[in-house]
Amino acid sequence: MSDNTLQFKWIVLIKEGLETLFRHDPNVFVAGDLLWYPEEGKPKVRQAPDVMVVLGRPKGERGSYKQWEEDGIAPQVVFEVLSPGNRLDEMLRKFRFYEKYGVEEYYIYNPDDGLLIGWRGGDGGLEEITEMNGHVSGCDRASAKDFHEIRAVFTRGVA
Repeated sequence: MSDNTLQFKWIVLIKEGLETLFRHDPNVFVAGDLLWYPEEGKPKVRQAPDVMVVLGRPKGERGSYKQWEEDGIAPQVVFEVLSPGNRLDEMLRKFRFYEKYGVEEYYIYNPDDGLLIGWRGGDGGLEEITEMNGHVSGCDRASAKDFHEIRAVFTRGVA
């Protein structure tokens, strides 16, 4: 859940941008602030990413994302948008959760200074993307052009 209007604006922008980007693919599910439960029978094990992308799952309405009901597919891409209320321990906890439960790419955007940082899956878990300028997503079903368009949104900013 957003803490302020600027954070909310960016969450909506990213989520709707991704919806538009994948509008012609019926098997890309995009959600914002939706509870994700990775393990059946463990309702306290959950996270609500600001935005998540799940390749290989159909579009549609959901009350939450229960991974065991979604062919065991974890969100591959997660975005978090920082707000002044975010604490380091909270962001570290989210990072560990996403790493543990199979997120392939994790991005944090700070709307106050325009900084975008990211990690992608590697041999040792999520590894920092050291150069975001020119970075192209490694998700198999997303083209370089698709993620270049998303990056362009970050560089233009919100009016």
